[in-house]
Amino acid sequence: MIVGRSAEQSRINRLVAEAKGGRSRSLVLRGEAGIGKTALLDYAESVAGGMRVLRVVGIESEAEVAYAALQLMFMRDLHLLDTLPGAQAEALRAAFGASSAPVERMLPGAAALSLLSELAGERPLLCLLDDAQWFDRSSIEALLFAVRRLHADPVATIFAARDGDPGFPAPGVESLTLPRLGAADAARLATAGAALPGEVVDRILAESGGNPLAIVELAAHAGAAPAVPAPVAPLPAAGRLDEHFRRQVRALGEPAMTVLLLAAADHGSALSTLMAAAAEFGGDAGDFEPAERSRLVHVSADGVVFRHPLIRAAAYQEAPFARRVAAHRALARVLTDPREADRRAWHLAAAAGGPDDAVADGLEQVAQRATGRGAVAAAACALARAAQLTGAPAVRGRRLVAAARAAYDAGQLDRAAELADAGAELAEAPGEVAQAGWIRAQVAYERASPGEAVRLALEAAAPVLTTEPDLAVSILTEATWCARDTADPALLYRCADQLRSIPRSTLPTDGPTDGPTDGLVGGLVGFADLLCGDTAAAVEPMRAAFLAARDSDGRATLQRLNAAFMGLLIGEDEPAVAMLDAHVAEVRSRGELGWLPYTQEPLALAQLATGRIRDADSNVTEAMALAGELGQELEVVVLSATAAWLAAVRGDSAGAERHAAGVLDDPRRHGMAAAQATWALGLVDLMGGDPRRALDRLEAACEGPPGRDLMVRAIPDQLEAAVRAGDTTRARRFLPGLADWAAYTGSPVASALLLRCQALLGDEPAADQRFEESLAAGSCGPYDQARTRLVFGEWLRRHRRRIAAKEQLLEAYRTFDRIGAHGWLPRVRAELTALGETAPGEAGSAGGLTPQELQVVRRAAQGLSNREIAAELFLSPRTVGHHLYKAYPKLGVRRRAELGQLDL
Repeated sequence: MIVGRSAEQSRINRLVAEAKGGRSRSLVLRGEAGIGKTALLDYAESVAGGMRVLRVVGIESEAEVAYAALQLMFMRDLHLLDTLPGAQAEALRAAFGASSAPVERMLPGAAALSLLSELAGERPLLCLLDDAQWFDRSSIEALLFAVRRLHADPVATIFAARDGDPGFPAPGVESLTLPRLGAADAARLATAGAALPGEVVDRILAESGGNPLAIVELAAHAGAAPAVPAPVAPLPAAGRLDEHFRRQVRALGEPAMTVLLLAAADHGSALSTLMAAAAEFGGDAGDFEPAERSRLVHVSADGVVFRHPLIRAAAYQEAPFARRVAAHRALARVLTDPREADRRAWHLAAAAGGPDDAVADGLEQVAQRATGRGAVAAAACALARAAQLTGAPAVRGRRLVAAARAAYDAGQLDRAAELADAGAELAEAPGEVAQAGWIRAQVAYERASPGEAVRLALEAAAPVLTTEPDLAVSILTEATWCARDTADPALLYRCADQLRSIPRSTLPTDGPTDGPTDGLVGGLVGFADLLCGDTAAAVEPMRAAFLAARDSDGRATLQRLNAAFMGLLIGEDEPAVAMLDAHVAEVRSRGELGWLPYTQEPLALAQLATGRIRDADSNVTEAMALAGELGQELEVVVLSATAAWLAAVRGDSAGAERHAAGVLDDPRRHGMAAAQATWALGLVDLMGGDPRRALDRLEAACEGPPGRDLMVRAIPDQLEAAVRAGDTTRARRFLPGLADWAAYTGSPVASALLLRCQALLGDEPAADQRFEESLAAGSCGPYDQARTRLVFGEWLRRHRRRIAAKEQLLEAYRTFDRIGAHGWLPRVRAELTALGETAPGEAGSAGGLTPQELQVVRRAAQGLSNREIAAELFLSPRTVGHHLYKAYPKLGVRRRAELGQLDL
């Protein structure tokens, strides 16, 4: 009987109905123990007629066993793995221990998404996940990724999680916290089983605090006793329930307490496992009878199910420490199957009362297996516990540093910093000490302290510059990029000096390699020189690093991203697009979800540089959503700056301001992103007719090192704003920076932009000639070409050359419209109106599609099936079909075959 939960029941009714109608929905029920979460899951199952129900209960003893909850959820459906995309199927097999292949951390989430979609193909699916706070971290990540990306599948998912530690954070999923019952509902529940005297009901209400389970238990006790005894002292409801259940456990007798202890210590084990362990204490299955008669447990061949988690906790805590140790040892002895190696290791760890190197070694092997399956959070826990059980200080230090690295990779920043500090004090090997310092630097950067991050990284790298150059280069690579955000030349010089100290002769020159190369180090030195203002010294080593990475297929992802970004900074725009486009495709095909936002970020910047506005928008939108789902908070900030620029160019000034605010709320967090966000706001002002405000913003964005980075591309906007504000003196001060960039890089794009800027500052006929030369060069992408046509058209109109002006303005209008740069259309319209002309209507084509619809439609036009598209975009096939259904009317097509005829 459910009392006082009508609002929650109505919400569940809607969720189930929407899922039956083909709209995926998810919900987290939260509240204290006994508040009624499980009862609401029971209710959801009761109203799920026609749906398949998957029900899983979290097991505390498996909270550190990688993918335990996910395997429990899908154990009856493993035959469907062959229907999944190959990489996803292999990821789940490895996650479940059926394969030794290494697994990218987030790929099991994509596989869970595909498997849920496959299951929902038979009939609507309801997933009920109780005690989710005890799910292992890897399963939580996978399941949350899946439910957040289910959109058009008939799947409803309800999690139930207890308040307090260990918690169940579920960003992006609706949450509903269950309150305690009011007096009227509590009284109704108390008397539901039998009539009770008013004073007894009042006592129950006072004692229970409105907790439904406490009400039911106290009412049942009151029905069998003459009165409800008052407690010795007031306790929280959960505390009173704990003592209530412990009294019930004590009343069962020693044999029953022993088998309940074993069941509590390894909840979820098969009955045969528990009986094998019980035999060591002289017990058998009959010992469960008293607990069954008291309705504390349900026993079957599959195992023992406690009526409530508090009963399981009471059964475990009521046993003396020595008895608990003996139980864990007995369970470890009977878990002989190699597939149970992780559980066995954790039982031995639970039984250890002090340092035990053999047990610690076993936990380190658990961590190695977890890392290979992408379960870095589980690896961190295993390594940290292994360190506690390790005798030798140096070995303990090594394990603490390894635990810190795994915790950092799992996004557990506070834990990573704590473990790194502890490891640094004990580790003896210089490389391990350097690793600890590197982790502390990475945590500092994530916490919006780039200057501190650089200092910690430089300190970490110094002792290993000559002895472990690979490690030193890895640390200094991040230090240099962090220094980019500080605008502190001193830190940049220190990065460059340490990089120069590395014996580069020990590094490979080129060719396939996962480690750093001589060329990469040279490129990083050049990058530091560039940010310090020495463009002449910077360009050639940066170009060499870019070309070497472009021409080698074997480079690690981070190296290729660094090199591609260097290529962008020196004007290698089209080659950078080609290189990054291919790399993003590789990352997709390998299912490396964690890397995807980081690869899409520079790809989007390269696409912006070449005028592929819609492509960039599509990549940024996907990357921001994915980074948010994966907890990559800093990457969301970086991408928000690019999103602000895109929104400005699209004509969405409110969106530009919203995205920019997310960056500028704390500009220390990412200095270059702050500069780019400010550039976006300057563009909004420039397009909106406020050139003076635009000039102030753009000048702030371009000063210092940012002006020698990507922001050099903002100089044409800066100069145009100054000219439109009537401040040509100020405008002329901006030319040398652009001229230097064009001269040192030899970039034809930079040269064409320089000609445009010189034309804006020139008089007839020099201005006319430079505009023509800029356009004739044909080196700019469509966006910059259209910008040149716009200012040229304005110049021609002012000089009364109406026909030529109309030609340039119409071409600018058509280009802006075609590429989606609608923010510039009002200005072009105003110029055409001044000529007495009417602007053409906006084109249809792909302009009305959302970024995700555009991604789907383009792949469909290439002939990919819905399943193939879903695998590439980490969506379900039904969601792909939903996007196509919405896109067809916008494109004016009726059939998939017509997509290939469109300009997408």
